[in-house]
Amino acid sequence: MAAARWALALARGAAPVALGLFFWVAMAGGERDRLDSLKALPEANSQVLAERRRHNELIMAALREAAETDENVARRPVPWRK
Repeated sequence: MAAARWALALARGAAPVALGLFFWVAMAGGERDRLDSLKALPEANSQVLAERRRHNELIMAALREAAETDENVARRPVPWRK
C-alpha cells in the first residue's frame, strides 16, 4: 500500500517537471530560429549599426549633461539639439 502511494506521489510530482522540460525544449528551438532570422535582417549591416552607435552616443551625452547640471534640462526650449 505504501509503495503504491509513493509511486503515485512520484508520478504527480514528475508530471509538471516533465511538462516544463518539454515546453523549455520546444521554446529553445524556436528561439534559435528567431535569432537566426534576426541576423539575416537587412538592418544588421555595418552602416545601420554605426548610425545606432552614434545615436546612442548622443543620448548618453545628453544624459551625462543632465546629470552634471542642476537645471531641469527637460524644461529647456524646444530646439534643444546640439
